This record gives sequence, structure tokens and C-alpha cells, in this order.
Amino acid sequence: MRYWWVNHNQTFRQEFGGGYIWCPKKNRNGQQNHFYETVREVAPGDVVFSFSDTRIQGFGFAKTHCYSCPRPNEFGRIGDSWDHSGWRVDVAFQKLAIPLRPIDYKDLFAPLLPEKYAPIRAETGYGNQGAYFSEVTKAIALLIANLSDPTLIHLFDTHTANETPGGYETAATAPLCSILEWEDQQQRIIESSTEVSETTRKALVYARKGQGLFKQRVSEFEKACRITRVNNPAHLIASHIKPWRESNNEERLSAGNGLLLTPSIDHLFDRGFITFADDGEVAISPVADKVSLERMGVKTVAPLFVGSFNSDQKYFLRYHREEIFLQAAS
Repeated sequence: MRYWWVNHNQTFRQEFGGGYIWCPKKNRNGQQNHFYETVREVAPGDVVFSFSDTRIQGFGFAKTHCYSCPRPNEFGRIGDSWDHSGWRVDVAFQKLAIPLRPIDYKDLFAPLLPEKYAPIRAETGYGNQGAYFSEVTKAIALLIANLSDPTLIHLFDTHTANETPGGYETAATAPLCSILEWEDQQQRIIESSTEVSETTRKALVYARKGQGLFKQRVSEFEKACRITRVNNPAHLIASHIKPWRESNNEERLSAGNGLLLTPSIDHLFDRGFITFADDGEVAISPVADKVSLERMGVKTVAPLFVGSFNSDQKYFLRYHREEIFLQAAS
């Protein structure tokens, strides 16, 4: 379990009430931001403290891993200058009976704060402007519990993944509702479009499931799952490197945007638990369950190489590493 602190003054009502956190992937200038990158490493069961209006308003347990998702519609005009694409984690938030003001206990918080990337200022206890999401220590979590509700100390100390209120991301709930709604919306746009032929519309819809024309094109140069080496087409999905939901219509049918993968490997790749370097080495997310990966056929002990990629695939793999893979950029 890890502990996190979210400063969300502008979007507190939407995020706390909606049971999630969301941030853009990049700064306004298109550069990476540590406080956004950090969200990529949240895992189910982690504790997230909610800070708004100078107070810790509540806390919650993460219900999902981080995933790529558009800016929520309920934000309205908030964050118009933010990138439309962002990182989301679903969180089971609950309010503290009495919101806690760190400024009243700044001398207790100060020695526990990290020297770099602290969510509040050590000298004042006020929020650190621009620090959307930060990791904090268990010592800070226990201090918050002790000051606000001592019964939380036992909860934080004994909490495990199976005890998370509201349940967890599981095979039964995947794909996540937000992702499914996003894809459904994109499919409705395609189906109602008058700018593409009926044949192309059908091909684009089939491509969502890794089938049809897209699979035929990918199969011209991909002959087996890159990891399991299964080569029977009946057991393979044409997996988009840049996800279907985030691609334009040309990219959705581009052979270079595809790999043939078994369903379990497709899941790991699509959700960012694994990715590939240009030289074919498999990279594993720090939040991935290595036991599960081993059972799915992904070796985690020694480096694993899966062969070379063509130039188009390398182009899309860069997107996957930067926009989908669940590991904060160093």
C-alpha cells in the first residue's frame, strides 16, 4: 500500500463527489509534469487524501489502477486550457467528520514532508501551488488519522486489497465503465458519420474488437503473439498499439498500429501493465502483479525480448510508452 495526497481545489466537488481523480497528462506547454506523472503509479488499495480549501476533506481507497481517459464532462469550463487527454483513477472517497487544517499543525507536518514534491508548504501548512498529486509517507497518513479520527489508524494499518470498500477493478468489471463509455461514444460517432462509406464504418467498428479488416492487415506481417507465441488466428486479437479509443479513423485501420496478441496479453498491453521498447524488450509496470503476469506467460525475472518492430510500429509504440504505460517518467 502507498499513500497519496491530491490537491484539487478547482475540481474537488466533481472528483470527490464522483469518486475519482483526474489530471491532464501534460502541462500547458506540452511538457511532462511530475505531479501528473505520479498518478500513473497508483494501485488498487492505495490511500488517497483529499485536500481542498486549506483542509484535508477526506480520504479514499483507490479502486482501480490509473488509466487514460478524457477530461470529465462535468468539469465544464474548468481547465479549458488543460490537455483533453488525461489520467484517471477511481477512488472510494469518504469525508472526515471534521476536516483537518494542516496550518493548525504545521509543526507536526513539517518534519514528515519530503524535501521535494511536498503537497503542502512546510513553513505554513498551506497547499503547494501546482502540486496536484504527491506521494506521502505512512507517518503522514497516521498523523492525519491521529489528528482527525484515531479509529482510522487501525484501518490504514490493517487494510489489504481484499478489504477495500466498494470493491476493486476485476476481470468482471473490465473494461472499466469510463473506458467503455468512451469507446461507445466513439462508435456512435462512426456509425452516424456520413463522411465515410458503410464498408469503412463496419471495418472501423470491427477494428474496435481487433477483428475484420484491421486484423487482416496486421496479419500480413504479424504471425503470432509476441509473448506467448500462439499462432492460431482463432486465438489472437489484433491489438491497437495506440488504443482504438484514442486513434483517428486512419490510425484505427493502420496495420502499423497493430500487434497480434492473445486476449490476456492484449489486456495487459491495452491497460498499460506492459509495453515494448523499440529493440523488442518487454517493460513491466511497477504496479503490475508479477505473479499474475507469470501465469499469463510474461516472464518477469530476466529480460524478455520479443523481436524487432517496423518503423510504423515504433512510431505508435512511442505513444504507448508515453501515454498508456503505467510508469511515471523519470
